[in-house]
Amino acid sequence: MTKINIQFTLFSAFYSPLISTMSGGFLKEEGLEPEWSVSPPGISAIAALEDNSAHVVQSALSQGFGPASKGEKPTAVHFAQVNEMDGFFLTARQADDDFSWKKLEGADVVLFGGGQPLAMFKYACHKAGIDYEKINAINPGGAGDIDKAFRNGQGQYVQQQGPFPQQLEADGIGHVVAQVGKQIGPCGFSSLAATPLWLETDMAKAFIRAYKKTRAYMTEAPAAEIARAEKPYFPDIDEEVLADCIATYQKLGCWTPHVEITPAAFEATLDIFEFNGIIKQRFSYDQICALPPASN
Repeated sequence: MTKINIQFTLFSAFYSPLISTMSGGFLKEEGLEPEWSVSPPGISAIAALEDNSAHVVQSALSQGFGPASKGEKPTAVHFAQVNEMDGFFLTARQADDDFSWKKLEGADVVLFGGGQPLAMFKYACHKAGIDYEKINAINPGGAGDIDKAFRNGQGQYVQQQGPFPQQLEADGIGHVVAQVGKQIGPCGFSSLAATPLWLETDMAKAFIRAYKKTRAYMTEAPAAEIARAEKPYFPDIDEEVLADCIATYQKLGCWTPHVEITPAAFEATLDIFEFNGIIKQRFSYDQICALPPASN
């Protein structure tokens, strides 16, 4: 077995296409022994590529926008998609079959305070025809801090990735009322990145073979089966809750079978970041992305 080091920027069930390369045994079938980690708060997973502590990382296309805007060649290239939609949910304290985004105006909402989660959320508000500035935003910190804040009584609504919202429902604390991804539509939300040099290796080819099999598995296998295999990675989440979360993501359509980042998804992400004023120019596909390595 050859050890492959994988690092996540965020670790949640939303990134199951990468988690399941490990839990489903697909990497081992290709002779790869995975070792995984999560990047420390405030440090990009790209740093793990730069210091050679990771071979492949879960990242986002937007990671490359900063260097590209300065005329620099990004260290990493994004070679495969993980999710083609935003995977955040809006959870309310009370069930609301008549929820509309308009109800967020004037409400206390526990949100991520920056980065792509906030940029996507603001774009979703724009698409929903509401004024983000009329929301009383509460920004306690990272995913764990956000969950703790809502559980402790802060906010009427909370923005979270699965399986946090599903666990809130199971615990009788909240009720999912909206999916942010449905409001935005397809885009290049999260991706896999590596160095161009690594993409030329036999390990990269073996990885992409495993990843292709995993993406088919994510759309074809029952959610309960995927959750059972992934449960050791989520010790604090009920298995039924994890299965519910995975089934929801399967229905959302963020885990499409193809591996490559499509030009359409890339352009949609540029639209979102341009709307937020985060980028002042548009980039070409090959400045940020590359096609997956040939797997044969």
